[in-house]
Amino acid sequence: MKTDALLQVDNLRVSFRVNKKDSVETVKGISFEIPRNATVALVGESGSGKSVSSLAIMGLLPADTSSIAADSKIMFEGRSLLEMTIDQRRQLCGKEISMIFQEPMTSLNPVFTVGFQIAEVLQLHMGMNAKQARVRAIALLEEVGIPDPANKVDAYPSQMSGGQQQRVMIAMAIACEPKLLIADEPTTALDVTIQKQIIDLIEALRVKHKMSVLFITHDLALVGEIADHVIVMRNGEIREAGKVRQIFDEPKDTYTQALLHCRPTLDSRPWRLPVIADFISNQGAATEQKQRPRGLKGDEDIVLEVNNLGKSFYTREGFFGKKEFRAVENVSFKLARGKTLGVVGESGSGKTTVGLTLMRLHQASSGQAIFEGKDILSMSNKDFLPYKRRIQIIFQNPYASLNPRFTIGQILMEPMQIHRIGNNDGERAKMALALLDKVNLPAASFHRYPHEFSGGQRQRIAIARCLTMKPEVLICDESVSALDVSVQAQVLNLLQDLQEEFDLSYIFISHDLAVVKYIADQVMVMNQGKVVELANSDDLYLNPQQAYTKTLLKAIPRGLQHCSIDSAVQYLNSAFCAWQRLCVAFLCFRFFGRQPSMSG
Repeated sequence: MKTDALLQVDNLRVSFRVNKKDSVETVKGISFEIPRNATVALVGESGSGKSVSSLAIMGLLPADTSSIAADSKIMFEGRSLLEMTIDQRRQLCGKEISMIFQEPMTSLNPVFTVGFQIAEVLQLHMGMNAKQARVRAIALLEEVGIPDPANKVDAYPSQMSGGQQQRVMIAMAIACEPKLLIADEPTTALDVTIQKQIIDLIEALRVKHKMSVLFITHDLALVGEIADHVIVMRNGEIREAGKVRQIFDEPKDTYTQALLHCRPTLDSRPWRLPVIADFISNQGAATEQKQRPRGLKGDEDIVLEVNNLGKSFYTREGFFGKKEFRAVENVSFKLARGKTLGVVGESGSGKTTVGLTLMRLHQASSGQAIFEGKDILSMSNKDFLPYKRRIQIIFQNPYASLNPRFTIGQILMEPMQIHRIGNNDGERAKMALALLDKVNLPAASFHRYPHEFSGGQRQRIAIARCLTMKPEVLICDESVSALDVSVQAQVLNLLQDLQEEFDLSYIFISHDLAVVKYIADQVMVMNQGKVVELANSDDLYLNPQQAYTKTLLKAIPRGLQHCSIDSAVQYLNSAFCAWQRLCVAFLCFRFFGRQPSMSG
């Protein structure tokens, strides 16, 4: 290993105790290094060992349930991190090595202002007093792009958007100007525009502060925009490592090739998205598929018509006054039977509010939603009850939408019992088992609990629960946004299969425009509660009419847009040589009438 590397990891093996006797090895002897002033991306699916590796570097693994092998080494500037005392490690981590965690809302303390939390880092590691730390905190908030930092320094995390919370986490991480910044999935579930801002911000700060960055993600499209080097992990092992251009242009490992092919692209819409298992079983060859047509012709049967939908929220102002916030304003659209309407926009655009209002989980302030000639928004709760079966919703978070105290069988049978579907529990159990088979889950899942399943499997259970009602309209609220690319592909294929079989209509809410392009027939773009643009998906992506839509499309990660200086020079040199060869060939044909040998 190179001695001039900032961080060196050699034969890292991490195990977790399952019970008093048994343990499982989650990181299996990996070795890599992080050069100075460079960005290294650690890529892989959930459970590959990415985050565990980063926590081992930070010294944040739980001491009572985990262990690092005695022959493992983690060297930072020639110093062994694993041989340091707790006090030495604590002094180093936070000052010279810092970390941005995946979920800012759970990482920030909700009862302290963001300014207090940033100042705490400065006082602990830099020895500043309270006044100095506050001034520095305001400067850091300004540096990471928080508007009005002098006032925002006294804001609580709940008063900031997801993107702003992540910027606060970045401000805390760079407060002491560390030499190594570890970013663990810092853009997961963020809008494409906010995601791009965070990526650009991390890169700008890396250059400004001459840091090295370890960027952890499951999305290879993001890697191409920020990384110099890529490490691909699976099942605790490194499958492939190299410069970013080599990984994208000539991936050698089948798993890396599969990761690159699983994500939907803007230039094709295969009948089924490839998943990693299929790709690997096919020895790395992507099977040719016919393209899936999308779009509306205009003569489709309309299942749901929404006219001038509005939803306002009110906050108290003074003793007796109240302030109105219009989350949704004059939203109108038609949903065709058996088709998909994609709803896109940034956080706060009103996407989810539209879905929840149509489900009557929010009370509409104005407008109509016509279903079979009746306005479901103005009905009484009693009259709306039969319609609940026919309009269902899949929530964003598969970990929070299932009752942890119920078995999967109870979760699936409960809505059937409430709506009196089936004559008895035995019949309902048979229906539940049939639905589990429909979403590709084994019958044994019936007696298990939600915590025993992965995120993708839980999302399948949530879909099965919706299908117990035999709905006609399914609202998918960010239902694949936090899933790995392969699991995401499985769920998207499942949704398409169900749509074809049951003629379902989807309202597909998402911030991932590549996914929406793949699955939607029509796309509705929202901004600040209003509809900005509504068109067939192919038309909107090829020829957007509004500036806001163009901004969203421009922010979509497109893979390899970033490369190091060396790789760029190498690419230009090879292109120049190819051009020289073409010129020689042309001259030979022109004057000698034959093609020259290209071996020299």
